[in-house]
Amino acid sequence: MQGDIFMSAPKDSNNSEDVAGNDDTLYENLPQKQVAVLLFSIAVVALCGIVYELIIATISSYLLGNSVYQFSLTIGFFMFAMGIGSYLSQFLIGNLVRNFVYVEIVLSLIGGVCSLALFYSFPFSPGLYQTIMFGFILAIGTLVGLEIPLLTRILAQSSGTRKSIANVMSLDYVGALVGSVAFPLMLLPGLGLMRSSFAIGLINIFVAFLSVIFLKEFIPNPKKLLRVIFAAFGLLLGLTILGDRLTSMAQQNLYFDKVIWKKQTKYQSLVVTRHRNGKDLRLFIDGHVQFSERDEYRYHEALIHPVMSMTGKAETVLVMGGGDGLAVRELLKHKGIKRIDLVDLDPEMTRIGKSFPPLLRLNKNAMNDPRVHVYNEDAFVFIRRKGLAYDRIILDFPDPHNEAISKLYSVEFYTMLSKRMSDSGALITQSSSPFFARNTFWSIEQTLAKIFPHTQSFHVTVPAFGLWGFNIAFKNPALKNGPINVPTRFLTDQAFTAALHFGKDVSRPKGIRANSIFEPILYNYYIKDLRT
Repeated sequence: MQGDIFMSAPKDSNNSEDVAGNDDTLYENLPQKQVAVLLFSIAVVALCGIVYELIIATISSYLLGNSVYQFSLTIGFFMFAMGIGSYLSQFLIGNLVRNFVYVEIVLSLIGGVCSLALFYSFPFSPGLYQTIMFGFILAIGTLVGLEIPLLTRILAQSSGTRKSIANVMSLDYVGALVGSVAFPLMLLPGLGLMRSSFAIGLINIFVAFLSVIFLKEFIPNPKKLLRVIFAAFGLLLGLTILGDRLTSMAQQNLYFDKVIWKKQTKYQSLVVTRHRNGKDLRLFIDGHVQFSERDEYRYHEALIHPVMSMTGKAETVLVMGGGDGLAVRELLKHKGIKRIDLVDLDPEMTRIGKSFPPLLRLNKNAMNDPRVHVYNEDAFVFIRRKGLAYDRIILDFPDPHNEAISKLYSVEFYTMLSKRMSDSGALITQSSSPFFARNTFWSIEQTLAKIFPHTQSFHVTVPAFGLWGFNIAFKNPALKNGPINVPTRFLTDQAFTAALHFGKDVSRPKGIRANSIFEPILYNYYIKDLRT
């Protein structure tokens, strides 16, 4: 077969193809323009490689959870596969430019469709997903590992080994930096995961095209290679154009219910679904359900009314998380409230809480109440500043399924919160399930107890989640539970009293430790709980 990658061509100078196959001295006197194209290619292929890696790790984090585990696994096996590719590059002894172009074409196709394949395989089984995931990691890593040695060998003939290695490695690191910065800031929020992989595949194809155009005298039959490039380009361009439709189809398979709104922000993936009977609106963040319309009132009543009904002044309230406005809806039932500050990192989340009609119907337009003030910033940063002392603090964060969220359940964070509480202040946090995440729940209580002399734990049943737990903390011993004097659909004084009692299978285990930024034990508890 012509251009067989793993076979050297005969060295017959009377045959143009055979001369092109001899890589011993072929590139000794490359013009500066061609050297510049090769150096540019180095930076671009490094950019593409790191983005493919980030795409796979991000998808796995969304679908499987445990972001540290997924990113560590992806990076480790990707680097291992790059080592395999670098080792195999020594056997590519045919025409180096042609070999490099072939690698780029194959990489563009495999890397370009990786997100499509991963999203569509997940609904069948997690086992199938992981098999395909490792296949992509190893294949893409091996191809990326082939690229740099090939380009280094070409440039070494023109500028010497020492200079070529210095140029190649420096541009490789620069390209990796650009890719790692561009992915979270531009690609992910602008294109989403699926179209980002298509777009990066197109960039690989563009590199292959440039190589053929500017180095065509070194490639036997460049027109044939261009036809292959255009075919791959057409396929990836078509997939990019169909990206929104393909993403919607994948989301329908993933969420089962009808997706009525979706947005990939620079912080997270937001998806709102509606059951086909039209009676169950659901919000998903990074693939994790945040509420179900059928039973969210149970969760939000438990989150708000026990702490708001405690004795003492309750005029100023801080809500952290809760950008959907459902917690604010329950807060506004308490007529004594004068100000609510809501801190949610993602402006898109609070925007739909204020303006998305299905959410407005559910939260009763609570986010647009003049007493509500929204701050789109990191909760950790917000609470470090000096400011208003709050009578009540509501923590409506997701479960601590990664380190960034785990820090919001730490001794350090609770210490800062305590400094922003009034003398009659009380705090409540959702604390995961004492049944399904027993260690996690009691670690949160233990962490609060390190800072606050008084804590109170209780649990309620939320059908969408199962048994769900909450922890209240306060400093003033004069604070007592008061009657719930606002309209509710679920919570009563009797129901709350019963919720304070824990059965044997959900009681505190021995040896539970507090969570700290310096010793993030909560994240480990959460992962352990998920596996048991």
